Amino acid sequence: MLTLKEFKEARSVLSGVIRTTNLVYSDAFSRATGNHVYIKPENMQVTGAYKIRGAYYKISTLTEEEKARGLVTASAGNHAQGVAYAAQAAGVEATIVMPTTTPLVKVNNTKDLGAQVILHGETFDDAAELAAQLAQERGLTYVHPFNDPAVATGQGTISYEIFQDLPDVDIILVPIGGGGLATGVSTLAKLLNPNVMVIGVEPAGAASMKASLEAGHVVTMEHIETIADGVAVKTPGDQIFPYLQKNLDGILTIDDNELVDAFLDMMEKHKMIVENAGLLPIAALNHLDVKGKNVVTVLSGGNMDVITVASLVQHGLINRGRVFTFSVQLPDRPGELLRVASIVAQANGNIIKLEHNQFVNINRQSGVELRVTLEAFGHSHKRAILEAMQKEGYPARECHTNDFYT
Repeated sequence: MLTLKEFKEARSVLSGVIRTTNLVYSDAFSRATGNHVYIKPENMQVTGAYKIRGAYYKISTLTEEEKARGLVTASAGNHAQGVAYAAQAAGVEATIVMPTTTPLVKVNNTKDLGAQVILHGETFDDAAELAAQLAQERGLTYVHPFNDPAVATGQGTISYEIFQDLPDVDIILVPIGGGGLATGVSTLAKLLNPNVMVIGVEPAGAASMKASLEAGHVVTMEHIETIADGVAVKTPGDQIFPYLQKNLDGILTIDDNELVDAFLDMMEKHKMIVENAGLLPIAALNHLDVKGKNVVTVLSGGNMDVITVASLVQHGLINRGRVFTFSVQLPDRPGELLRVASIVAQANGNIIKLEHNQFVNINRQSGVELRVTLEAFGHSHKRAILEAMQKEGYPARECHTNDFYT
């Protein structure tokens, strides 16, 4: 049973180890939603994610004999860094099994903290199987990333900080995968104020917790697919599931496209890099059917490699009509390319790339294809540019498979 005493102990252990990530008021999200929206920036935490809270506290509860055997865990990346950091501080060895799809930044950061990293399988669940096997074969002490009440207790210290900054918080939105973070946050939040609402947010492509809560017991998804790798879990934790049944007020599911938009919002409006799992509460703001409430969004982490950052920026711009490609058939004669460029310029479009293909037709007299990738101010501006092309006798067609990436 998770009690206030245990949460207080965890807060004491973590004092001086973690950063206090004070709430940040968001003018932009508050205006957009009609609520008073605050950000809990755990992406700025030591190791770049909240996971250090649970890992460090859990390891502090182990006996000397358990630590001396060495530690092992499975992780999609953030728990790995938390365990590696805590193991290094405690002077013990740690072996981390991570999926082969783990972002490189998480792998390298874990190695830099002195842990041995083994890449195995495509999902967290694949990595967890090998970690459990290694624990049995080598006698290592397994530090589970979420299915452990002690780990959840460490994660729950987030609620102390939320209430310290915002005593009259109404709603807490928290990412949910295996359930450790949501267990700790919701359990302590209810102990501090039974009237606060805590809502878990998970990706629609990996909604194992939603399925479990609806079934009334833990279920395993046959297949999961989401860009939110940090919460891509097929089977939630059975040891912590009863706490979620009792303390969680609901689940919201988010499509991956919404995470792309949320990433762009955080970049432009708050100058923050937040990984896809951490963006779930931001995307969920658009799904709340309330106004005038104090809403806290827990941004669980910010460990993201630059290639993923670049991809999300590009997809986000395309989603919002700020980058698009059109193709148009032109007569094969001098001056046509210049005329098209002039029409775009007069409509305030900014050309990024041109591809002039004279060989699209066997008979060049029937025309050549011009593909234009350009920047716009949004979907209405995009339509205005296409209409300008049409008005000048160039029936341009938007390319839905965008040329921007090639």
